[in-house]
Amino acid sequence: MNIPLENKTILVTGAAGFIGAFLAEELLKRFDGIHVVGIDSMNDYYEVSLKEYRLEKLRKLAEERENAGCRFDFIRGNMADKTLVTKIFADHKPSVVVNLAAQAGVRYSIQNPDVYIESNLIGFYNILEACRHSYDGGETGVEHLVYASSSSVYGNNTKVPYSTDDKVDNPISLYAATKKSDELLAHAYAKLYDIPSTGLRFFTVYGPAGRPDMAYYGFTDKLRAGQTIKIFNYGNCKRDFTYIDDIVEGVIRIMQRSPERITGEDGLPVPPYKVYNIGNSHPENLLDFVTILQEELVSAGVLPQDYDFDGHKELVPMQPGDVPITYADTQPLERDFGFKPQTPLREGLRKFVRWYKEYYKL
Repeated sequence: MNIPLENKTILVTGAAGFIGAFLAEELLKRFDGIHVVGIDSMNDYYEVSLKEYRLEKLRKLAEERENAGCRFDFIRGNMADKTLVTKIFADHKPSVVVNLAAQAGVRYSIQNPDVYIESNLIGFYNILEACRHSYDGGETGVEHLVYASSSSVYGNNTKVPYSTDDKVDNPISLYAATKKSDELLAHAYAKLYDIPSTGLRFFTVYGPAGRPDMAYYGFTDKLRAGQTIKIFNYGNCKRDFTYIDDIVEGVIRIMQRSPERITGEDGLPVPPYKVYNIGNSHPENLLDFVTILQEELVSAGVLPQDYDFDGHKELVPMQPGDVPITYADTQPLERDFGFKPQTPLREGLRKFVRWYKEYYKL
């Protein structure tokens, strides 16, 4: 079903996060009369000042777009707070929900499992329940629930590229297990309550104002500080790096077309449920990635021309929970939405480096 976004209320969870903030920004720019309601816990998994920076950009943009009827409301809160989630749905009655709030990171889940269960499972369950009850009393309710899954669900699958038709029942991290669980929960709720739901398996998202725990950002911080960067699996890793603008374009296209509601032979809904990969479909070797990043850092003047990169690199074994390759099969995305991410890695890293230089006033 086609869903025009003009003059609609859109709930974006994780709105101060990397993808959430960029999505909210593009929605405010592109659609007149749109009301974006954002919620975020503003936790300190990484520097809160970066989240505040993203929010301030959204507030300024909403003011600029006020004449076009655009609004941005931000709520600081935890998705695991069911009372709060219920109140948000009652107060704002969102037409489309984009659930991006989650505790991210594979390695962090090994040391801090509780927060993953709270955010990724309980938080998402609360969203599903709120979507379910949005139809109470004959209300139109939520027209489309879009939620973030992850390429991590593929685990150690040896078949590449990764297809959404592949069996993904063997997660190798708690983070991946929570994301696969979200897909299962969404499917059950789509079947039971006819909630149109689309899950998106994101592949290594990067770009300006991104997450400092991601390799490209962390490497930049360490190289600037003269520290050694560790390259895992002795550099024999490949990642399907996907630029943030491509991710946002894919999400917005998918938001506007929900899975069709159909009644099955059992008289119950055929689950209006889809899952798509959003990735660049072009894995890059980690050593090549580091080389490009280094070149762009020198070119932008973030690092000096004579920087000794070899003296600041260390090849180390694979970490627990990591996988040697990520590689997205995006044919279903191309078929259904006429879109394929294609920003070249060098172009994306150049934009990140320029932002980094400006943000840190170098």
